[in-house]
Amino acid sequence: MRVLLAEDEKRMAAALAALLREEKYDVDHMADGASALTALESGVYDIAVLDVMMPEMSGFEVARRARNSGIKTPILMLTAKSQLDDKVTGLDSGADDYLTKPFQTKELLARLRALGRRSASFQDGSLHFGDLSLDTATATLTCESTSQSVRLGEKELRILEYMFSNQGQIMTREQLAVKIWGFENEAEYNNVEVYMSFTRKKLTFVGSKVEIKAVRGLGYELRGKDV
Repeated sequence: MRVLLAEDEKRMAAALAALLREEKYDVDHMADGASALTALESGVYDIAVLDVMMPEMSGFEVARRARNSGIKTPILMLTAKSQLDDKVTGLDSGADDYLTKPFQTKELLARLRALGRRSASFQDGSLHFGDLSLDTATATLTCESTSQSVRLGEKELRILEYMFSNQGQIMTREQLAVKIWGFENEAEYNNVEVYMSFTRKKLTFVGSKVEIKAVRGLGYELRGKDV
């Protein structure tokens, strides 16, 4: 699960990023509100953790603009402010939850787990498209029409998890690169094509009627062969 962490205080950001990575989250850190909004609008994040007081743009404004752009990513707002009016402002701006500093790490992780369950269309840890079932807990792809299964590599799992969670949408190479390698990673687009090829071979191996179609000039889309 990929998390956007927007926090301008360096020590706090480093501590939170280390905690989340230890809990197996993939974390991209932004130190100002404008960068956080740009990252959030990429649509590749499962959860966003926004500090309220940031340079260039507050967490409130980031959340408001993201929601106005149609971004539905769950947002957890972090702030040193505890007044009721600030909490109301955060929630009215589009945040899903609000945590006041200082906080216990157990509470932060519990709230992230709750938002994570809300962010994806998981049913008992599984995602479905056509005749395919993807068990995200075991990285297993199963074709229900052939009863064939295969274990996925890490990046193959990320590709299919992202595409299953965004059914009916064309995923651009940029979105896939950010989702799989991270916002600040300089992975080239041909890396996306290489792992997309590996993923297609897994679909063929299990005998699925689902295929990953390249949409010229745009990106990739999941389709059923009989559609």
